[in-house]
Amino acid sequence: MIATEQTVARATVTRYAVGSLGTGGFSTLPGLVLVYYLTDTLGVAAIVAGLVVTLAKVWDVIIDPVIGARSDRMLAVGGSRRPMMILGAVTLPVLFLLTFAVPVGTPEPLAAVWVFVAFLLTATAFSLFQVPYIALPAELASGYDQRTRLLTWRVVVLTFAILLFGAGGPALRSLGGDNQFAGYFLMALVAGVVIGAGMLVSAFVAPRRPASTLVPPTVGVLTTLRTNYAAGVAALRDSQPFRALLLTFLLQGLATGLMLAGANYVATWVLHSEDAVTFLFVALIGPALIVTPLWGVISRRIGKERGFVAASILFGVAALSMVLLVWFPGAWVYAPVALVGAGYAGMQSLPMAMLPDVISHDATRNGPGRAGTFGGMWTAGETTGMALGATVLTIILTLTGYVTRSMTESTAIATGQPASAVVGIVIGFSIVPAAIVALSLIPLSRYGLRKEDIDGRV
Repeated sequence: MIATEQTVARATVTRYAVGSLGTGGFSTLPGLVLVYYLTDTLGVAAIVAGLVVTLAKVWDVIIDPVIGARSDRMLAVGGSRRPMMILGAVTLPVLFLLTFAVPVGTPEPLAAVWVFVAFLLTATAFSLFQVPYIALPAELASGYDQRTRLLTWRVVVLTFAILLFGAGGPALRSLGGDNQFAGYFLMALVAGVVIGAGMLVSAFVAPRRPASTLVPPTVGVLTTLRTNYAAGVAALRDSQPFRALLLTFLLQGLATGLMLAGANYVATWVLHSEDAVTFLFVALIGPALIVTPLWGVISRRIGKERGFVAASILFGVAALSMVLLVWFPGAWVYAPVALVGAGYAGMQSLPMAMLPDVISHDATRNGPGRAGTFGGMWTAGETTGMALGATVLTIILTLTGYVTRSMTESTAIATGQPASAVVGIVIGFSIVPAAIVALSLIPLSRYGLRKEDIDGRV
């Protein structure tokens, strides 16, 4: 019997979507500027900068499944995931500011340690919000199409946030003029407040229910690290659609993380203007804001999984075309960047709308109470992909001879880069991400859930 879908209230859709102002901001800005901040302001070697970002993200991968399981336990015992989300929202702005507050004159090794510790704590605060936030759609909306509606508008706000922080962050940084430290501090202050505010507003959309009416997590009382990880491994083992979707999303996170981390380098050393990064983001996100709702329409006509494949192919082909920057650098690049943005909009909105279906499918087969565990594993996978993107970029930069700049040097492009490094930057922005997205289509082809599997089992 197919259950009738209940329409999600507009206020719920709005408040849930506002959370992506925070998640989009935090996912975008550190990925865009943190490696560049380490190499071109603090003078940290490229490979070390990559390790700093990656190791901090590895901590995320370790704790996200734990936070997810704890979130499920909090829901079962206390009736809501809200307290954990509020804690993350109020602590993140302070920690984010500390990440970009390295004092002038700090030796490079100490500066790297400072950024590592501060960013690790910031990422922890973000996970306290993000993991339960990912789990909420399965609780806020019932049915295949209502979840698509809820997640589509979330991704519209997410896309706007990427534009706001991707273009606005560097613009705020430039207000510091030749004082790079002041510019980064101002950027982190404003961005941290906006990110935290968006998260805090959305935290209150988490429903409160009498604890006595809830089914406890099927894995029991999750009180140890081992038990928490056992819950995550069990979710992967029990749900083949989740394994396929998570691996696809991880690989695509690697591709987008690589391009995000490379954007500043493309602007500076290929287009010869640090300010060009703002135009790259306008070209990326402007079309995506228009296209995101269209992916929702497409998914209702042909299915989310087919729409996901189409978006991935569009992204990959457009990214591959930018290899021509090696021979023809110029403003023409904004056209394929716009196509990348259109594909990226579908690559975000559709898998996020598919995840609640996976959770619902698992609840039908294995019992409810694991949404937070799924959310923790999902966030860990996304974090892994984005972190490895920065790592891959710094490996490419190191192998191709990229020259870092001391913190005492002007931001003006004075010494340039060897031709090999410029080629490496372009390859890391085009061929490599295109190949990774092509690879991601293999696990996506194994995702078998369809609309009738979801609505027919509710």
